[in-house]
Amino acid sequence: MYLTKEKKIEFFKEHGKSDTDTGSTEAQIALFTHRINHLTDHLKTQKKDHSSRLGLLKLVGKRRRLLDYLYKNDIERYRSIIAKLNIRK
Repeated sequence: MYLTKEKKIEFFKEHGKSDTDTGSTEAQIALFTHRINHLTDHLKTQKKDHSSRLGLLKLVGKRRRLLDYLYKNDIERYRSIIAKLNIRK
């Protein structure tokens, strides 16, 4: 599997408040970004995998909604997560 339990804990430790902080917005955005990058690489080789493409579009929408929420509530946290993950608007 491409995402092990240890890798998830590393994401939560790096972007969340602690290694068990799975609910913070930054941790969820980081996890979604990793999954989006993985699916993008997969779809570059498997062009006809339409079910994965649909899943990718749903993930991008979820991440966009979380980023919009963060933008409305705390612009500094939004700017820091954008800079850390190299996400562009």
